[in-house]
Amino acid sequence: MRIRALSVFEGVVYHCWCVDPTRPERPTVEVEARLGPGDADAASGPLLLSIADFIPMAGGMGLAGPCLTLFAQRGRIVDHLGVAHITFPTWTIVEPEDPPSVT
Repeated sequence: MRIRALSVFEGVVYHCWCVDPTRPERPTVEVEARLGPGDADAASGPLLLSIADFIPMAGGMGLAGPCLTLFAQRGRIVDHLGVAHITFPTWTIVEPEDPPSVT
């Protein structure tokens, strides 16, 4: 699964969408966002994606449940401000995609 992060603040992904839903057990994050100091650097730690955002992108709880169990076993589920998040210690910066032309 490839997840495109459009908004990141202090290490938390706030707006995102699923670019490719295949293999939700191996999600990756691509950041297409303006990042300021502390948003996605060593000081902020890994990027965090809420489980509530992950579930619909994975195709619902039936598909997301086994993935979440796997993430928990690997220590990739953390609590941030009372909300469960998946951690992404590595991610990729991508250039904005050109919007489709309207004729």
